[in-house]
Amino acid sequence: MAGSRERARGLLVKALYQWQLAGHSRDELLAQYRDLAEYARIDQKYFENVLDRVLEDSASLDAVISQLSARGLDNLDAVGRSILLLALAELKHRPDVPVKVVINEAVNLAKRYGPAESYRFINAVTDKAAKILRSDSAAAAS
Repeated sequence: MAGSRERARGLLVKALYQWQLAGHSRDELLAQYRDLAEYARIDQKYFENVLDRVLEDSASLDAVISQLSARGLDNLDAVGRSILLLALAELKHRPDVPVKVVINEAVNLAKRYGPAESYRFINAVTDKAAKILRSDSAAAAS
């Protein structure tokens, strides 16, 4: 399960990046990603659920990013925004995923896909977001 979710997060970052740059709809993204061989090895329900949560809630997730980021949303690269949207959607809509897992996965994704040192920024924003979006479990995780 953990490996299949980790792979799902990697595909989600790519799908959210594509959504930002090309403006593809949910259905277009799902059709494209379902055709990938890699899709068979991920937690597909998780992928679709988190994709839906991000697309439905992107305005409020962006507001949290803007509130917590000194850079501002306009100065955030598309990869970083994809990772943050994914992590914040998990924090807000997936209480089954522990805070520490959300933060660690976001940092790992930033190290893999983001610009050098972007993982520090991702770590700081997701840590602050956890305190807002999951006040009860964030306190327990600290």
